[in-house]
Amino acid sequence: MSAPVVVLGANADALVAAHVLARAGRRVVVLDEHSAGAPDEAGWVPPQIVQDLGLAGRGLRIERADPWAVAPLPDGGRLELWHDPGRSVESIRRVSARDAERWPEFCALMSRLARALEPLYLAPPPDPLAREWRDLAPLAKLGLRLRRLGRREMIEFLRIAPMPVADLLDDWFESDALKGVLGAGGVVHLHQGPRSGGTAFALLHRHVGSPEGVFRPARSNVAAVLRALPGIEIRTGVRVERIGVRDGRATGVTLAGGEEIAAAQVLSGLDPKRTLLALLEPGWLDAETIRALRSIRARGVVAYVDLALDRAPPPGALVLAPSLDDLERAYDDVKYQRISQHPYLEVRADGDRKVRVHVQYVPHAFAEGELGARVAALLVPHLGPARVERVRLPRDLESQCGWPEGQADHAELALDQLLWMRPTPSLAGYRTPIGGLYLCGPATHPGAGIAGAAGANAARACLQGDSSARSSALGRPT
Repeated sequence: MSAPVVVLGANADALVAAHVLARAGRRVVVLDEHSAGAPDEAGWVPPQIVQDLGLAGRGLRIERADPWAVAPLPDGGRLELWHDPGRSVESIRRVSARDAERWPEFCALMSRLARALEPLYLAPPPDPLAREWRDLAPLAKLGLRLRRLGRREMIEFLRIAPMPVADLLDDWFESDALKGVLGAGGVVHLHQGPRSGGTAFALLHRHVGSPEGVFRPARSNVAAVLRALPGIEIRTGVRVERIGVRDGRATGVTLAGGEEIAAAQVLSGLDPKRTLLALLEPGWLDAETIRALRSIRARGVVAYVDLALDRAPPPGALVLAPSLDDLERAYDDVKYQRISQHPYLEVRADGDRKVRVHVQYVPHAFAEGELGARVAALLVPHLGPARVERVRLPRDLESQCGWPEGQADHAELALDQLLWMRPTPSLAGYRTPIGGLYLCGPATHPGAGIAGAAGANAARACLQGDSSARSSALGRPT
C-alpha cells in the first residue's frame, strides 16, 4: 500500500485539507495531539466548503446570537444590536439620534467591502511580485471587484484598511457605547488596541460572511462535523516529534515514543514556527527563512472563563467594552505584562445556566489563580452570582490546544501578516522550502475566522505537486 498523506493537527483548516485530499483519492492520516477541542469555533464557514464536503447533511449547526451585542449603559439601560436593522436603529436612537441615522449607511458600506473580500479569501493569496499573468490574476480580480463597487467604495476601502478602528468609528459615530462594541470587534485576539493601525481592516475581516449590520462572526460545530465525516483516519493523543526529510523532501513523521509513519506528503495545521523550526532537523532552511519565521508575531491575549449561573442568562451576547478609551487602557496594561482591572469581556450562553466569557487582555505570562473570581465579580450586576467552573489562561490554551503563546490565530491578523505576507511572503503559497511539506493552518491565508478556506487552498496546492516549491531556500543538514 502506498504511503498516506499525513496531516498534523485537527483544527477546521487541517480537517478540511484532509477531506479535500481524501475526496481526490488520497489516503489520509490525521495526527492530533490535542484531543480536547479548542474553546471557540467562531467564524464564517464558506458555502462552497459546506457544499463540496456535504456538511449540511451531517449535522452542521451555524448559530448567531440575537441580539448579537448587548452593552450595558451608565444610566442602567442597554444598547442592543440586532439582526433586524430596524430594531438596532431604534436601540441606537435611545443613545444618539445622529448615530441611529448613520447606522444603516455604515452597515451597508462595510457589508459591500466585506463581500468584495469573500472571493479573495477562497483562493490562494495573490503574489504582487509574480511575473506570470496567471499568478497576478487574483490581484487583478480584487481590483476589478473594488472598481465595480464604485469610485467611493474603492477609495473607502483603500482609506479604511490601514486605519485604527478608533479613527474609523470616530468618523461615523458619537456614542461611546456603540463605538466600544464595534471597536472590540476590531481587536479580538489581537495584541493591539483600537488606536493601533490596521485594526479597521481586522473589523472588516471578521465581518466577512456575516449579515449586513452584524459585526460578530457566527459560531458553529464545523470541527466536530469534520471529525465525524468518513474518509480519513484520525489518531488522537499522538505527539509528533520530528518531520523526516531526505534529499530535500518530506518523507514522514516520527512520533513521541519512536513510531515512524512514512508519508507521501505532509500538511501541517500547526503553527509555522513549530512546524519548520521545532519539527524539522536543523540545517534544511536558509538564514532568511529562519529569520522570517522567528519574526512572526503570535502573542496571545485572551483567556476563557466558564461560569455556572443561578439563573438562565439573558438572550444575546453581553459585551463589556464601555468605550474606545476603556479598550485602549486595557491594552496599555497588557503591553506591560499586566492584566487590566477592567478587561474587555464578551459573554455567550454555553448551555443551560452556563456561559463562556472571552477575557481580553490577559498577558501570556499571567499565572494568577484569581482571574475567574475577578471576572465573576465584574459580571454580577449583569448575570447575578456565578460559580467559576473552568479558567483557561493563554498558557493553558498553548498547552491544551496548540495555540502558540495562546494565540488562536497562530499569527496575529495584522496588516503585515495578511494576504501575500501571511505568515511570511516566502511561505504565503502554502508550500515550504521542503518538497512535499505544506502549511494549512490558520496562520496561512486567509487566516482565522474563515473556517476551512486555508485548508482547502493548501490541499489544492498539494494536489498540484511541488513543481513551484522554492528550492533556493534549501540547505543541507550538517
